[in-house]
Amino acid sequence: MSAERLSEKTKSIPKASGGIPLIGNTVEMAKDPAAFFLRCYRDHGPVYQINVFGRKSYVIAGVEAAKFMTQKSKRELLRSKEFWEDFRIHMGASKLLTGLDGPEHQKMRSIMRDGFSPRALEGRYGDAVGLADKALDRDWLSKDDVEVVEACQFMIVQILGDLMSGKAPIEYVRDIRLNILFILNVLVTRQRPKFFLKFPSFKRAQARVNEMGREMIGDFKERTKAGKLPDNLLGDIMRAHGEDPDFIQERDLQLLLTGPYVAGLDTVANTLAACVYGILKTPGVLEKVQQEADELYAKGSIGEEDIAGLDYIHGCIKEAMRLWPIAVAQMRVTTQDVEFEGHVIPEGEMIYIGTSVPHFMEEYFPDPQKFDPERSAPERREHMKPGVYAPFGRGPHTCLGKNLAELLMAIAISRMFHRADLQLDPPDYVLKTKSAPTPGPAMSFKIKVAGERNPKQKIQAEKEVA
Repeated sequence: MSAERLSEKTKSIPKASGGIPLIGNTVEMAKDPAAFFLRCYRDHGPVYQINVFGRKSYVIAGVEAAKFMTQKSKRELLRSKEFWEDFRIHMGASKLLTGLDGPEHQKMRSIMRDGFSPRALEGRYGDAVGLADKALDRDWLSKDDVEVVEACQFMIVQILGDLMSGKAPIEYVRDIRLNILFILNVLVTRQRPKFFLKFPSFKRAQARVNEMGREMIGDFKERTKAGKLPDNLLGDIMRAHGEDPDFIQERDLQLLLTGPYVAGLDTVANTLAACVYGILKTPGVLEKVQQEADELYAKGSIGEEDIAGLDYIHGCIKEAMRLWPIAVAQMRVTTQDVEFEGHVIPEGEMIYIGTSVPHFMEEYFPDPQKFDPERSAPERREHMKPGVYAPFGRGPHTCLGKNLAELLMAIAISRMFHRADLQLDPPDYVLKTKSAPTPGPAMSFKIKVAGERNPKQKIQAEKEVA
């Protein structure tokens, strides 16, 4: 393409309206990024420029962007490394999954794939239910009201910790949460200046997370020497370190071993909390969730098919991920000039891929602000329309643990509504949300625990078919 033609197509990309001098679109985007990307899509179409803290970036959005990301030749023009490089350097690691591209990224995914897949739960569904019970007894049923996001964080760490290492680092949950808040805001999304990392509260949290990491590395090194590495994600990482120490380096272990807790704490827990709100807020939904959950646990033993068969509860989870998406947009840098919808985004530019924009469009989801678990029913299948639903992102960096996450969330939702009588307080409460470090319900979101619906009973895991 000639330089004149390139300049013409680049200049024609519209600029997002509504900016403030010096800081541009920063305030609107920070307040509600999903609404901001949707508003700009309606105003300017599927490609436009934004100004965040005085820095120009580009956005591609909508079904058009989803289709772009399904084309290998197109998505390979984008790289994620730059967005994660400051985080990698801060942690002293040689690499991290989200910051890799191309063959190295595929190699790392292959090492971690089994551990982040439903295979991690094979034969352990009864254990997972028991761990959910442990969290419910400690953080829900012993109280009159519950701070939902934090209680969900404790539950996820309880389940992941025991399943992956035999020990849940519950005492570190608040430190992990604060650590994530600062690192993502400062080093990844760059919504806060770097001097925030000098705050004493962050330094204390960082020291605690480092302490947890050292303990885990020491524990798994002892298991390696004893030939007793578990057959799970953390065991797979340690085996890969032993087999290829140049790829999985010693300095990478802390980030890789603690990564599942970090990932689950700020993503799965947010979705769970949003799902709880949707179920309690929407007339007629709670009763259907309770009925499906009660029927499941009346069986006494469960396996993957039973959890996957919770159609209505999975519909609730899908709606929570649609209405309160964690992956509002993916961040990349162009590796060369990228042509998109008749425009050209030049090489080396920051770009946001607005994968969640169709979630809120009535063209695809009638009455899009309504929490409607039956959208995913066979006769409707609204989520299955091409390019309209992307709660885990799109392209080669699509969330590796998405299938495992959905199973864990279905276990958590079914168990909490089977055992606990939960209510909004007040009944007309309207959910307050946060946008940093990732979107989701505000930490202040509370619900009332009116009592126990069903007592705890041990659930067996069905034998998995080889």
